[in-house]
Amino acid sequence: MLPAMKKLISKLLPPPQWRMPVTVLLGIFTGLAVYAFIISNASSYLSDKPETCMNCHVMTPQYASWLHSSHRQTATCNDCHVPHNNVISKYFFKAKDGMRHATWFTLRWEPQVIRIKPAGQKVVHNNCIRCHEQVLTDRSMQAVPHSGYFNTRTTRQCWECHRETPHGTVTSLSAMPNAQVPRLQPVPEWLMKMMKQQQTKQ
Repeated sequence: MLPAMKKLISKLLPPPQWRMPVTVLLGIFTGLAVYAFIISNASSYLSDKPETCMNCHVMTPQYASWLHSSHRQTATCNDCHVPHNNVISKYFFKAKDGMRHATWFTLRWEPQVIRIKPAGQKVVHNNCIRCHEQVLTDRSMQAVPHSGYFNTRTTRQCWECHRETPHGTVTSLSAMPNAQVPRLQPVPEWLMKMMKQQQTKQ
């Protein structure tokens, strides 16, 4: 090993009397981090599955309204809500938004009425144009206000006209109390078994 490397390692290592406590603490924090990663289903956020958005139950109305819209045939949540100009931009935006959502949900700061942030509005608007560009520039659309649309994209937003696409008029957690959505598993399986055993004993 190079002398410079040895010197660096010796500086990073704690004093001999602190090595055992530091190792134990690092083990505890590593274990907690791995447990949090597994219990939060963090790996699912790398996918494009719409069900991932329901890891936080507050998104149930948005999922249910998308599920019953025509967009479900061609677009997932990420198709509309994440930038598609390049891979780095896509995953940076996902990470930034995901950390904010996870923090708000964990600390119970989520509002009853969920509103999209300005950065998200810009992304959604650009994705509307990305998917519907052919229709917007088609000659058959000249009779409607889409002609010259690309010159006004900074001042007009698609949902000024298409207000109910694709989430309808849903605005709050209480708007769809009986929404039919896939059942989530917020309670770990081992805890469910233990609760069932206790119920049978009583």
